[in-house]
Amino acid sequence: MEREVQGPAGALRLDDDGAGPAIVGLHGLSATRRYVLMGSRALERSGHRVILYDARGHGASDPPLSGDYAYPSLVEDLRAVLDALDVERAVLVGASMGAHTAARFALDNPERVRALALVTPGYDPERSEAGLARWDALSAALRDRGIDGFLEAYDLAAVPGAWRETLSRVIAQRLSLHEHPWAVADALAAVPRSRPFDRLADLTAISIPTLVVATRDEADAGHPLELAERYAAAIPGAQLIVEDEGRSPIAWQGGQLSRAIAELVDRAAT
Repeated sequence: MEREVQGPAGALRLDDDGAGPAIVGLHGLSATRRYVLMGSRALERSGHRVILYDARGHGASDPPLSGDYAYPSLVEDLRAVLDALDVERAVLVGASMGAHTAARFALDNPERVRALALVTPGYDPERSEAGLARWDALSAALRDRGIDGFLEAYDLAAVPGAWRETLSRVIAQRLSLHEHPWAVADALAAVPRSRPFDRLADLTAISIPTLVVATRDEADAGHPLELAERYAAAIPGAQLIVEDEGRSPIAWQGGQLSRAIAELVDRAAT
């Protein structure tokens, strides 16, 4: 069921389906709620309540008039969704930007998080400021030349041929879903400059069942396998999974990802 809740900076649109333990999905930068579970309905069918919402300025959600896309504000949006839907505790499933938001929320509010699935994390506290130039280029290209400009700036020629066509198609599809593409351009410049936490060592404070879903660099160099391994090593007892060599990333396979999340929910219930 499509719903709307009021967040600190405007309306947040979401899907709320199924009954059972609540699973809340947070998508990545420039994606929408459709790209958390990739359209899979397996979790609803297996007795879970699944809540997927568009982040501020993404999809059908309102952009913030302030232009604020910092992680503290993204965390407050998540809190607003949980409160509006009367969810006391949830399993959080976050992809990339959503993973960092979910981790920050879990650090601040451990009593409200039953379990945590961090899908293809991309934030490295030891990052170089020079890396921000690429995000600025993507932001400017989307603002000035739309989806075609974004794809040009993305430099698909650097992507291995086996994944190039799929990645190009998925990027174009997800960008076409935004009601406010200029807001996504703002987010592309702002989110990478925000810090959800200062050190990976901060994640040692997470004590709930945690799953880290990695991907191999051939398919997704922007979310390095080595970084996901460091996340999993930092979080006590975290499980790390990654696709077999030559296979599509688990993050791209909604059914496979849903099965892994269902197993995480079962672990959290014991």
